[in-house]
Amino acid sequence: MPNIKSAEKRVKIIEKKTAINKAAKSRISTYAKKFKLAVANNEVENAKNLYSEVVSLLDKAASENIIHKNNASRKKAHYAKMLESLNK
Repeated sequence: MPNIKSAEKRVKIIEKKTAINKAAKSRISTYAKKFKLAVANNEVENAKNLYSEVVSLLDKAASENIIHKNNASRKKAHYAKMLESLNK
């Protein structure tokens, strides 16, 4: 445990930020799982809606530096490819 008051404050701030980041990542993975399940069940309309939601969450997380922008881009491309496979 830190002895300096400013260090104690930083620990509290980091704990809050960690909780926020963890919640955002959890939200992304939840919607990604729902999207993948919709793709697996060939639910085109549901998959399209979930795709837009996942992309939105990924963009927001990348802009807030929760995940790296290339990671978000890679995941978006992967999900777009999955969605495109439904249209064939």
